[in-house]
Amino acid sequence: MRYPASEKLEIIRLVEQSALGVRQTLEKLGIPRATFYRWYDQYQRGGPETLSDRSPRPDRVWNRIPDAVREKIVDLALEAPELSPRELAVRFTDERQYFMSEASVYRLLKAHDLITSPAFIVLKARTSSATRPPRPISSGRRTSPT
Repeated sequence: MRYPASEKLEIIRLVEQSALGVRQTLEKLGIPRATFYRWYDQYQRGGPETLSDRSPRPDRVWNRIPDAVREKIVDLALEAPELSPRELAVRFTDERQYFMSEASVYRLLKAHDLITSPAFIVLKARTSSATRPPRPISSGRRTSPT
């Protein structure tokens, strides 16, 4: 269960002012000792303001491609529009010494609307058997060499 900062501070003060020992007081309150001591350490270091919960989400994703690198990829794609995302990733890795996967390059180019659809060649299915080569005719008899 998550406690707001005000309740954490109240629990700390209760434990400090209790006639019972820390262990017994925490057992009666139903608070694990490790949790209490973590709160108490935070309180001693920074005061009551440090008892508020922090966001569980990180501020920055560890594998996010920096904006400067993204711009360089887009610039390279604009300089060489004939290259596929795979070729761009290889060239960027070779020239800039910064690894970029093909999938990352593809997503980046797609986000900037730089991916063109492949040129498809449409073939018609054959409708007539007249254009097919004749099938060999089997007589059904086998001849043995004599």
